[in-house]
Amino acid sequence: MPQPQLAVYRHDRRTRALITLVGEIDFESAPLVRVSLERCLRDGIRSIDVDLTPVAFCDCSGLNEFLHAAQRTTEAGGTLRLHHPPTTLARILEVAGCGFLLLGLPSGSPSPPLDDDLAAPGPVPPRRSVPLASLPSGDRR
Repeated sequence: MPQPQLAVYRHDRRTRALITLVGEIDFESAPLVRVSLERCLRDGIRSIDVDLTPVAFCDCSGLNEFLHAAQRTTEAGGTLRLHHPPTTLARILEVAGCGFLLLGLPSGSPSPPLDDDLAAPGPVPPRRSVPLASLPSGDRR
């Protein structure tokens, strides 16, 4: 059985969410990114942090989904920030000159650290940590 190409994990705290993506983001898996980020907005989340530390690769398909989600989040009165983009995505952000939209910093600056409120476990309210979905490699959806 093939390994999943991308897995999505979500940790909520009130109107904030930490989305951790694991694997590769490309044309095949980018729709999973879109669905996961749209679900946050539908659930009333207005501050979305996306941890890309475990992402091995992200192409322009992923960038397109992040830009679309950032626009939708801004229209809903919220913010979306990427943290620790992989080298491929960092280079695309630099070339495209749009890092300030997703990183909250001028292009070329290091990613901001994750908010301690989301990164460190807290007693109340309980955080949800469940895999939302996985898309197997080669699955054409």
